[in-house]
Amino acid sequence: MRVVVGVGGGIAAYKSCSLIRSFTENGHHVRVVPTQSALEFVGRATFEALSGSPVHTGVFSDVPEVPHVRLGKEADLLVVAPATADLMARLAGGRADDLLAATLLTARCPVLLAPAMHTEMWEHPATVANVETLRSRGVTVLEPASGRLTGRDTGAGRLPEPDEIYGLAMLLAERADALPRDLVGRKLVITAGGTREPLDPVRFLGNRSSGKQGYALARVAAQRGADVTLIAGFTTELADPAAVDVVRVKTAQQMQTVVRKFAPDADAIVMAAAVADFRPATIAGSKIKKGANEPDSIPLVRNDDILAGLVDARTAGEIESSTVIVGFAAETGDEHGDVLTYARAKLARKGCDLLVVNAVGDGKAFEVDHNDGWLLGSDGSEAALGEGSKALLAGRVLDAVVAVFESASNQR
Repeated sequence: MRVVVGVGGGIAAYKSCSLIRSFTENGHHVRVVPTQSALEFVGRATFEALSGSPVHTGVFSDVPEVPHVRLGKEADLLVVAPATADLMARLAGGRADDLLAATLLTARCPVLLAPAMHTEMWEHPATVANVETLRSRGVTVLEPASGRLTGRDTGAGRLPEPDEIYGLAMLLAERADALPRDLVGRKLVITAGGTREPLDPVRFLGNRSSGKQGYALARVAAQRGADVTLIAGFTTELADPAAVDVVRVKTAQQMQTVVRKFAPDADAIVMAAAVADFRPATIAGSKIKKGANEPDSIPLVRNDDILAGLVDARTAGEIESSTVIVGFAAETGDEHGDVLTYARAKLARKGCDLLVVNAVGDGKAFEVDHNDGWLLGSDGSEAALGEGSKALLAGRVLDAVVAVFESASNQR
């Protein structure tokens, strides 16, 4: 794939080096097009060494090749990180006063801008208007992260991490319309990761969930405009998604408490976490040691079913009747039935609106970056989600949630 990486003139330009490396290490041909100001932060030689291609900033460089037209027309994907307030203002105005701006004008491929600037600049009416203008033209403008900015300042406007930008860029390469702004004004509660039920100060009962699917759901939902609360159990060192509020829990009981806290205000609840079904009946105060006093067995008690409890709470009026509830089922087949047989029974038993079904085992679903499965609806619908990245699967699940919103709106 031919990728153009634009780099604006902000302190976050140094992070673009990691982004460029991600593209090249995954086999993509990269051309870096910085602004002249970007070269004040990262030198031309660095960009050329990372991309393996020449780097220019002006339209009069390499004139016979007509780069200000050719680069945009030939690109399969164009990513700008960081996109500064000044650069977005020039793009919204249709300027073509340097090579990057001209390239963006000629591009007909998916375009992703990752803004980075101080909070006051991000929230300024001029920037807000420019972002809306660019989005209205089909440009994907990411929501920035919140955190440490230049100097001692903190707030919204931080560049999302390079891995996150790369993942969202590759999502657009898989599906150009993957990030519509169709969840603006919606509040989503999403759970992710596994829970761990302590046995003693050292050991616990857990599972192999990495949290990647739940994080992908939160990341994509936030970039589609949703106000997202991510309730995260144990994950494989995943960075917090940009523009997402993250609440961390450890056990199934803690997850239940936090989910029920946020559920009344949610338009949708997506239970992607792998919640333990059982926990030890007692927790030893000291490490259980081998020897004469070791237990013959470890009694377990059943954890409450958080998903079924949410459905019951909705029926009881504790949660809005319009709240969409989505469950996840990691299933295996056996001599009594296949994956879908068990999934259909689970959907009927749980009573949720949608159930995402993953076949697990043999490198499927857990601890990997790709996924597939089926989506079952309470209306009897069944659809294959197809194989792809977990971000792509997240988008398809959120498409179904939006469809439920729209169906309910049409019935009113």
